[in-house]
Amino acid sequence: MPELIVNLHMHTTYSDGTGDHQDIAQAALETGLDAVIVTDHNILVKGPEGYYREGDRQVLMLIGEEVHDRTREPQKNHLLVIGVDQEMVDLAEKPQELISAVSKAGGLSFLAHPTDPAAPLFDQEDISWVDWSVEGFTGLELWNGFSEFKRHLKNKFQAIFYAYQPDRIAQGPFPETLRKWDQLTSSGKKVVVVGGSDAHALDASLGPLRRTLFPYKFHFQGINTHLITPQALSGDLDHDRRLVLDSLRAGHAFIGYDLPASTRGFRFYASGKNHSAIMGDEISAANGVTLQIKLPLQAKCRLIRDGIRLKEWDNRTILSYTTTQPGVYRIEAYLDYKGKQRGWIFSNPIYLKN
Repeated sequence: MPELIVNLHMHTTYSDGTGDHQDIAQAALETGLDAVIVTDHNILVKGPEGYYREGDRQVLMLIGEEVHDRTREPQKNHLLVIGVDQEMVDLAEKPQELISAVSKAGGLSFLAHPTDPAAPLFDQEDISWVDWSVEGFTGLELWNGFSEFKRHLKNKFQAIFYAYQPDRIAQGPFPETLRKWDQLTSSGKKVVVVGGSDAHALDASLGPLRRTLFPYKFHFQGINTHLITPQALSGDLDHDRRLVLDSLRAGHAFIGYDLPASTRGFRFYASGKNHSAIMGDEISAANGVTLQIKLPLQAKCRLIRDGIRLKEWDNRTILSYTTTQPGVYRIEAYLDYKGKQRGWIFSNPIYLKN
């Protein structure tokens, strides 16, 4: 099945980014992405959606929105809204009504940066998601690149170091976000996860130092969401928009940190007596199921069931595990990079049912 590399959650000059849609498209073309999903704060910018081309390369740009209540202090409960052709900001004060309206309109909703720590050094407040009573959302943003940077900003030295060494920032999703996701799926909910860059290309200064934190191109080489689709992109906007949205909705996806090494080619699927499944799907555990994992290169790999580590392999590329035990099964893979073990791949689950 084809694989699409998508970068989502980014901002332009329509909200608090420094680049325009053409800048984003150009960076995406240069990094070889298949699609980007732009989500400016509280504004749905319809015009730029479509294909951007350069030579024999093309990238699909879709437009969503990051909705949050600007009157709330601090501004918690940011929601990524994708696939809706109408403005949703009027419902920002009531997250459940907002999520329900997005669903009714046929769109997708992802809880943005569920864990987003404060950075007092730069007057940045904690803007984590706090309303966990909501239901009906598509999923959550498991790994957010900019939120992870904020957690490193303990002092000016660290701020300068990571501004000039951004390839040393990413280590993986916050443990508390992983735990929350496992808690939700283990309780019977289907929760799709995506990775978001939260790219702004911010112009920052500290004393005499001036630097862009972090150019779109850098983000696009890092935390991406890889989609497994039934067919390749056709070049037709309406068809390909549905293809991307349907694959996201189904959870036929994994999060790949592509900076240390490309994650393209990762696969996680299940084979039963009469059926098979890929990430996001359900399959009966009756009569036994074989889970099969393919890594693009040798790495540390963990099989997680209901939030508990079930099996771990080192330095392998082809792995399998046979079980009759129902549960929510997912994969984590890790690579050594820049002197640390870093998260590399986080799959959406396969749901084994009785």
